[in-house]
Amino acid sequence: KGAYIFHQRERWATRFSIPFAPTSPEPFPQLTLQVQRTLCAIMLTQPASTLDACFAALYHAFWVDLVSPINKPENFLPVLSKVLGGEGVAKEMFEKGNSAEAKKVLAGNTEQAFQEGAFGLPWFVATDAEGRKEGFWGFDHLGQVVDHLGLERVGSGYRAML
Repeated sequence: KGAYIFHQRERWATRFSIPFAPTSPEPFPQLTLQVQRTLCAIMLTQPASTLDACFAALYHAFWVDLVSPINKPENFLPVLSKVLGGEGVAKEMFEKGNSAEAKKVLAGNTEQAFQEGAFGLPWFVATDAEGRKEGFWGFDHLGQVVDHLGLERVGSGYRAML
């Protein structure tokens, strides 16, 4: 099953031009509590575009560069430093990530995910142009996300839709 899932991930990543390494980070899966708390601190103090850039940088570090274990500050803070404009800001966000406020945000985000039906990763919540919100589980359902959002299919479209 694991080999098949990895192959499916390769197919979808290629189709949607999502970069990733030919292997998974080791060990896998990994705990990410410190990273999540730090991202909550960033969410509380920085513009949304900065949070988006932090997610993108962490994704690339973990899934493309195989930085591991990603939850160790010595591994994820250098990644965030590049986005946040320096080591000092990244350390400040890490420290704020241990605050009651950031922990409360993470707990709220987790509860919201469960209320929206999340039961595994990746879990996507997509809201279309008419305000209809739906949850989708798994990379093999990206085509359904595209359809729900009303996005145009390029080329021959997605022939196999689950």
